[in-house]
This record gives sequence, C-alpha cells and structure tokens, in this order.
Amino acid sequence: MVPMLKFYFHDGVRTAAAESLPFLLECAKIKGPQYLAEMWQYMCPELLKAIETEPESEVLSEHMYAMAKCIEVLGMGCLSNEQINELIRILDKSLKEHFERAVKRQEQRKDEDYDEVVEEQLLDEDDEDVYVLSKVADITHALFAAYGQLFFPYFDIILPHITKLLGSNRPWPDHQWGLCIFDDVIEYGGPACDKYTDHFLQAMLAFLSDKQGEVRQAAAYGCGVLGQFAGPAFAQVCAQAIPRLVQVIQDADSRNEVNLNPTENAIAAVTKILKYNASAVNVDEVIPLWLSWLPVWEDTDEAPHVYGYLCDLIDNNHPLVLGPNNANLPRLMVIFSEAFKREAVEKDAEVTKRMLNIVRQLQANPEMFQACISQLSQDQQVALHHYLTT
Repeated sequence: MVPMLKFYFHDGVRTAAAESLPFLLECAKIKGPQYLAEMWQYMCPELLKAIETEPESEVLSEHMYAMAKCIEVLGMGCLSNEQINELIRILDKSLKEHFERAVKRQEQRKDEDYDEVVEEQLLDEDDEDVYVLSKVADITHALFAAYGQLFFPYFDIILPHITKLLGSNRPWPDHQWGLCIFDDVIEYGGPACDKYTDHFLQAMLAFLSDKQGEVRQAAAYGCGVLGQFAGPAFAQVCAQAIPRLVQVIQDADSRNEVNLNPTENAIAAVTKILKYNASAVNVDEVIPLWLSWLPVWEDTDEAPHVYGYLCDLIDNNHPLVLGPNNANLPRLMVIFSEAFKREAVEKDAEVTKRMLNIVRQLQANPEMFQACISQLSQDQQVALHHYLTT
C-alpha cells in the first residue's frame, strides 16, 4: 500500500492507499509493539512525503486524515522530534497557502472577466480549501490527544495562523476550525491553556452569538471544556459564559433542526460548568432553568454529560430537581424515557445504567411509579420498557 501513495496515474489509488494505513496499523497491533513500530517506521516517512508533494487537494485531504488517524492509533511517542517538526512545517505551509489562496480569490472577483461561471469555480476552490483546513484541525487534534501539553512548543510555531483564523474579517469556516483547534488546546492542555487565553478567549465568547450554527457549536463546546478541564483559574470566565450560553439556548429558533446541535452543545457546556467549575456561579439559580431545557438527544457525544449530571443531582436528592414532595418525578421520568426513545444514550453506557437504577428505585413504590408512567406517551412507555428489559 505504501508505494501506492505516489501512484500518480490515478487519484483514487493514492486515496485508497492512504485510507488503508490506519487500519493496517490497527491490525498489526496483534503482532506486538515491536512489529507495529517497525511498520510505522516504514510508513511514516513515505506518508509525510506524500502529504508534502500531493498535487490534488482532495487527495491531500485524505493523506492528512490518514496521518491524523495513524497518530490516534499509535499515541504518544509515535513521532520523533524531527518527524513532528516536519509535520508542523507541512501544516505551516498549508495554512500560509490557505490565506494566500483566499486573497487570490478575492482579487479574481475584482477582475474584469469575473462572472457567474468564475464565481462557481471560486466557490468550489473555497470548499476544497476549507476541507483541507479541516484536516489540519484533525492532525492538530490527534497530536494534542497524543502529546497533551508536550505539543505546545510545536503548536506555537503555527499559533499565529490559528489566531488569524479567528479574525473578524475571516469567513465563518475559518472561525469554526480555528475554534475547534483551540477547543483541543483547552481539552488536552488543561489549566496550562492559560498561556493562550489572549489568543482565543474573547473570540470564543463573542462567537457564541454568531449567526452560523457551526461556529456557535464550536464556541459552545469550547466553553464546556473550559469548565471541565481548565481549572479554577477560569471560574470567572465560566460564570461570564453562562448568560451568553443561556441566550443561545433560549433563542426563539434554537430548537430548529439546523440549530439543534449548537443548542445542545450550549446545554452541555452549561452542564459542565455547573458540574466542574461553578465556584463563581449561583448554581441554584441556574438549575431550574437547566432542567427546563431537557431532554437532549441530538448530540450523542454530549448527552451523557447532561444525563450524568442529572443523575448526580437526583442521587443527591437535590430539592430543586426533585421538587416539593418529589413532585418533579413524573417530569424526570418523561426526560429519561424520551432520552431512551431517541437513543440519546447507548444501552450499555454507564450513564444509562445510572438512569435505569433510578427508574428501578421508583418501581419500588408502585403507586408513585404508576403516576409517573401515566405521564408518558405510548412511544416513551415502549422505549422505557425496552431499556428496562434488555
């Protein structure tokens, strides 16, 4: 497969060769770490060379994605210092070209030959550029996941480009992917992300109200990981983020299909702040509001955080969640059952077991349980029964 990375007679062959590499590494794990390391030592230089020399942007994107997946498979230590520097050099070049091509397209729009046909071609080129940019983000994500703070010195080399992506004059896909990269800085850098605060914080808070859903989603996710991973130094920032997140969630169109993912990411962000970094927040003031936003179901990566926190509050007999004389129990049963109906949580997930344990505790009081069941739709009852019995 590796020699096929430079099979220039057919783009599809080069793409398929790159796509196969992370799967080959996964399969090779069974033969032990030495065999795996030798296989990667053969692959890596050729894949780096292919990324640097690939002339077609669509194929280049797949090469970059393959590199990201290979790093994810292998983890820390898979790249030598020289190889990381080489990869960063390639990313630096790719980002420079991203900005240069954007300028060139704007100049072409001023040309006397500019017309609808040219604009269509320019939009296609823009889409290709954005796709390559998303693969740059995939590679930095894989490197942060593997190396954490140890990746910071290398990241600093491309930091000016990533900061530039967040500029107010940049198009929204630049904002989206710039935020995604800084989200990883926070998630995998932890409290040490503080060194980059001036580069991302104000933009992240401002982009919570962006008109583009993908940008709002990336900004909301960033606020959530600030709450979860950035530590007490960011307590005031998290408190400042909550009113902005509430505004996103309570917008009149927040539950429209196109806005559902950004909205649920905002709900998850509030959840993480309440759970992990609430020292500057009046939690009891926010919880009734937070409870009114449930259930969530669209983003199955974020839903476990939301339902896990709800289980925490129920297990701790929080009065604002249970209500006077447990009056909120039927409503809580509706939330759980709708989550099951929508398959918001996987059946074998730890949070699902916690939710079902709470339901089974309710079953111990047949009268109360029946009162709760009577509030469910037929579909919700079927889903609840299915989760309880399988």
